[in-house]
Amino acid sequence: MNQNTGKSRRRYPRIQTPKGVWVAWQSDVHKQTVSRVSDLNLGGLFIATPEPATPGTVLTVLLAVPEGEIRGRSTVRNSTTEGMGVEFTDISEADHARLRAFIARLLATNPDAMAEA
Repeated sequence: MNQNTGKSRRRYPRIQTPKGVWVAWQSDVHKQTVSRVSDLNLGGLFIATPEPATPGTVLTVLLAVPEGEIRGRSTVRNSTTEGMGVEFTDISEADHARLRAFIARLLATNPDAMAEA
């Protein structure tokens, strides 16, 4: 039996983030909120929030990291009681380069940062 779960569909491995990584996000129906990022990868991130948006909601996101600001649009792919998983759907090449650099730094400073699948 082959179940097609979110974990098996994931294109990139998840990277655990340190406790100080935050994202500002908003949508047409959600005012700007700042939440902790639990993990991320080149394709998206998991936003820890007690009031996640519903799947399909388009968000504007902003991460401020040492590599610079990472801005983009994302779509909520799943929601749980812990938060929401979002996929980057519109991110500039420059922002994507900053994201790659941020992930590389996280892995260089903590090789155990790869999250369990």
